[in-house]
Amino acid sequence: MKSPYDIIKKPVLTEKSYDHLPSKTYTFVVDKNANKLEIRAAVEEIFGVKVDTVHTINSLGKMKRQGAHQGRRASTKKAYVKLKKDSKGIEFFDSISQ
Repeated sequence: MKSPYDIIKKPVLTEKSYDHLPSKTYTFVVDKNANKLEIRAAVEEIFGVKVDTVHTINSLGKMKRQGAHQGRRASTKKAYVKLKKDSKGIEFFDSISQ
């Protein structure tokens, strides 16, 4: 079984993700092979919160070129995690949003 820290790779810190903070929705880059149940369990274990829903998005890497050579950036998977109303917020994001 994977460690929760292998499933949750890093938080997404963008303007769009900040707009979701008042509704207790947090965005993370997650392992490509992780499913919603694993993501839910990892967030609950790492941050000690109660998760309501998890939505995931697979993003295909962009095509990039350097002169005559062409390649693709790495593909990623993002998870939008919404917490239950009675759950406390994630302290890492709360300190940023103020």
